[in-house]
Amino acid sequence: MDKFIRELGSNGWGDAMEERIVVADPVADPQGYQRELLALLDGQDPVAVLAATPPTFRERTSGLSEGLLGRRPAPSEWSVAELLGHLWDSEIAAAFRSRLILAQDTPQLIGYDQDAWATLARPSFPEMLDAFTALRTANLALISGTPEALWDRFGIHEERGPTSFRVLNQTMAGHDRAHLRQLDQTIAAVRG
Repeated sequence: MDKFIRELGSNGWGDAMEERIVVADPVADPQGYQRELLALLDGQDPVAVLAATPPTFRERTSGLSEGLLGRRPAPSEWSVAELLGHLWDSEIAAAFRSRLILAQDTPQLIGYDQDAWATLARPSFPEMLDAFTALRTANLALISGTPEALWDRFGIHEERGPTSFRVLNQTMAGHDRAHLRQLDQTIAAVRG
């Protein structure tokens, strides 16, 4: 579901599906996926994008009922709550990978099965949003406190190959931008 790709057309309920945001599959074409996420960053400061995501997510979901938060726009697509869960999972993975890159020489950066992680128990939506915000704040402290000279340190991502601290953060920022677009499309679809 992280392809956050939907064909334009009907979702079976008469609603238009969202447009494609990222075309490349993260597992089948990890290099293409990364290129597309980096392109979504469009030269913006990744730290600013990363810092803006939690308050933007909170603002856009404010006032949505529990029913809307949990409603999927289509059977195979994530609800708003599931989308937040994915951002939380991605933040956990990025937090670990960042620390590996900065503390070890050329560490192995393992991938994870996002669909399997999505089935794990989660806190309520408000608690998860607070937890995501707190973890992002901690990661931003690490990013902002890391000297520029260390930004080219890298690990070997098992799917994408050599990945520097810089590219990891740029990719995460592009990932945020993609999922904020998906969030807007999901909210529009479930509000119908």
